[in-house]
Parts: sequence; structure tokens; C-alpha cells
Amino acid sequence: MEEGRRLPRYAYNWISAAGALVAALALFAIVFLFIISMYLGTENPYLGILIYLILPMILVAGALLIPIGMYVHWRVWQRTGEVPFMRWPHLDLNIERHRNATIVFILGFMAFTLLGSVGTYQAYHFTESVTFCGQTCHAVMKPEFTTYQHSPHARVTCAECHVGAGAGWYAKSKMQGLYQVYAVTFNVFPRPIPTPITSLRPARETCEQCHWPQKFYGAMQRRFDHYRYDKENTRWTLNMLLKVGSGNPATAQESGIHWHINPAVTVEYIARDEKRQDVPWVRVTDKRSGRAEVFQDSAKPLTKEQIAKAEVRKMDCMDCHNRPSHNLFPPDYVMDLEMFAGRVDPSIPQIKLATVTAMAKDYPTEKAAMEGIEREIADFYKKNHAGFYGQKKDLVDKAIKAAQAAFRSNIFPEMKAKWSSYPNDIGHFIFPGCWRCHGGKHKSEGGKIITHNCDVCHIILSQGPGPQKEFVSSEQGLPFQHPVNVGGAEKFIGCFNCHKGVKP
Repeated sequence: MEEGRRLPRYAYNWISAAGALVAALALFAIVFLFIISMYLGTENPYLGILIYLILPMILVAGALLIPIGMYVHWRVWQRTGEVPFMRWPHLDLNIERHRNATIVFILGFMAFTLLGSVGTYQAYHFTESVTFCGQTCHAVMKPEFTTYQHSPHARVTCAECHVGAGAGWYAKSKMQGLYQVYAVTFNVFPRPIPTPITSLRPARETCEQCHWPQKFYGAMQRRFDHYRYDKENTRWTLNMLLKVGSGNPATAQESGIHWHINPAVTVEYIARDEKRQDVPWVRVTDKRSGRAEVFQDSAKPLTKEQIAKAEVRKMDCMDCHNRPSHNLFPPDYVMDLEMFAGRVDPSIPQIKLATVTAMAKDYPTEKAAMEGIEREIADFYKKNHAGFYGQKKDLVDKAIKAAQAAFRSNIFPEMKAKWSSYPNDIGHFIFPGCWRCHGGKHKSEGGKIITHNCDVCHIILSQGPGPQKEFVSSEQGLPFQHPVNVGGAEKFIGCFNCHKGVKP
């Protein structure tokens, strides 16, 4: 019997045989599924997990069973006296079976190392891919993945912002991901996913790899087209010059929206709440002179004890651009876009009111929302504009489809995620944003107040309805005119006090 064997006797056992079979089947499945995925030409998150994570682990487990089975039987045979007792396995290359076993081991090790290296490399790239991040946990990440695809960063991978370069942050992100896997598996994750993300890598190590603070200067023109809630859906256009720079490099003048991250200054603050919407304390340090100035909310200042216990955060990109790729827009804003783009006809009477009201209702599921939006808008026109609805039903139906599509892209009932769940700190239209510090309340001990002057950040070039718009070409710009007479209240309170993303 010994002479008929090509390998040592203890290589022939059911444990090793089972391991070899499992490893062979896993290898075949990996190769087969890899060819299928290459042929299809698309990345499927679950197929990727199977190819790069699950099957390789099964392959490794099967391969490990081969030496384990050999060792177990070797020890058993030693105890029963079937083979001479030796402290360590014996290898003699003069024996053909031992040579064969050695050759099989060396070739197998080389093949395993090669395949393992390729597999590890592919697994690394797969776990860094948008497919893995956005679609593996589809229900949980649906709001983030959907909004990401329509964001300015749609061609930037999730990992480039959430992880960045380097092995250290990669390992840290995967360790944090273990709890996320647990939370999803046992359905204990919060709805909506809370922000801000406290473990996010500093913006200077991610955002500033593309955006260069030292080169932020100049201005950009931005036009806002709003439709009012009257019967005619009157369009009100606001054309502004946004001073997005951090200063003028030619004159060394420091001004503009990005002054906050000017390399010559450091801005720090203390937030009273977790979402960083209430900022009662600000410190500005001039790096050249070393002079620091502290500003406190004059209405509700912090005590010395509160300041000593609080976390002082250095201001960076994410303190204003806190929704750079996952912005959930409110119904009021998205319907303005739909009407401006022509997907909703502004000639339909009260269409802005009808669509925004239907979208703003609370629905338990997306399916219920689609049915509810269609029903609400159709009933609105049957009741209030029956004649128009009878003649132009096709226009209303087109508007319904546009409202449904806008809802699916911005509101996610199952995850309880919508515009009001995540404050957006750019501007100050429906959230305090800039007014967290620039509300005219933050004062230093010397009596200096953080500027409340709107013209520091932007000037109005034109405003008004249709051909009646006001125009200006001076550097001072136009004083803001509210589309509806509110008795001058716009001069004293922020937009966000009335505008909440739906009809004020």
C-alpha cells in the first residue's frame, strides 16, 4: 500500500480531502464569477462581496484544513503506534513521497501567494469603491448614495473624502466599519443617520487635496430663480455677486467668504449643540501678530466653567460645506428648479403651491409617497381648477411625475431622511448657516462685533419679477427687496426665521 502512494501516508485522510475539495470549489467559483463580472461589465455589490471577501475566506479555510488533517492523523497514528514516535514531522527528500509532497507544497504556496496578492489588491479596491460604500447596505445608504450621484463630487469616490490616502486611516475606517456591520445586521442603526460625523478625517487632508485655500480669491456670479405661491407662480429673480475669495493676493487684503480659512488666520469656536447650529463663542487669531480676539454671544454668553469644559473646534471647510455631496433639497427649492428647467409648466395655476404642499406631507414609505403625491395634486386641481384640469390634464400629470421624481431624489421616508433632518450651513435661507456667527450678536470685550453686513459676502446685481427687474452696475449693489411686503422685517431677521423649505 505504501508503494502505491505518491504522497506521505498522513496526507490521505478525510479532513485533508474535505479541505482540498472546499478549496478547489472555492477557487473555481472565484474564477467563474470573476469571468462573469468581467463579461457583464458592471460592478454588483453583492457579487463583489462574494468574489473578493467571502469566497477567498472559504478558500483559505479549505487550504488550512489540508495541513490540519495531516497533523491530526499524524498525532493519532503516533499514539496508536502505527508510525514511530517523533517530536516533529520527518522530511526526507530521498523518499519519493516526501519529494512529491514538498513540490506540491512549494507550487501550491507560490500559486496561493500569487492569487492571494491579486485577491487582496482587488478586495482593497472593491472596499474603497462607490459600489461597495453606496450599494452594499442599500436601504441604509440609499439617501447618501442617491444624493451623491447628483452632487458636484459625483466623480470623486466616497473613500477619497471619508477615508483619504494612507494605511492608517484605511485601517481606522475598517475598524469603525465593524460596528456599522453589526448595526445593519441587527437593525439597530439610527434613522436618520446622525451628523456631523465626528470621526471624519480633517478637511485639510481631504478637501484641500483638490481645493487650494491660498488660491481662493475673486468672485462668482450666481442667479436664483424663485417662484411665488400666487396663482400665476410669479417668478422672482435674484442675481448676486458672491465674494467667494479669501482675499486679494495682489494687495494682501483679507476679505470674502473664504476668509475664514485664510492661511494667515485661525478661527475657532465652541458649539452649544451636537449639530453645531448654536455657536456662542468664537476666537480669531492673527498668526502673524499672534493677537487673539474672543467674541461671545451677548444674549447668552458662556461662563468660564463652560468654556473650560467645552471642545474648542478649529474651523475648516466642513463647518460651512457640511453637505458637500449629500444635500437633501427642500420641496420649495426643487420645485423652483423643476419649473425653471421646464419639467413643470409655470403656466399651470398654483402649481408651485400644489406640488410643494403634496411633497411636504409625511409619508411612511416611498410607495405611499408616490401614491399620495399623485392623489393630492390631482384632487387639488379637481377641486380648485376643474376647468383647467379637464382641458390640460396632461400638463398636470407631467408635473405630478416631476414632483414624484424630485421626492425620490431628496426625501427618504424609510430612513426618515429629508431636508429638515440635516441643516445645511451654506448661506442662511432655511437654516442659520452664516448667521450662527454673523447674526450681529457676537461681541468682544472691547465692544467689537462680528460683522453683520451682507455686502461683505455678496452684493445684489439685479432683482425683481420678469422684465421689471432692477439692475445696478456699481460696487455697492442694490438693497435687498423682499418679493412680498413683510413690513421691513427682512432688515432685522434672517430668512430662515420664516423660510423652512415649504410655503412660508
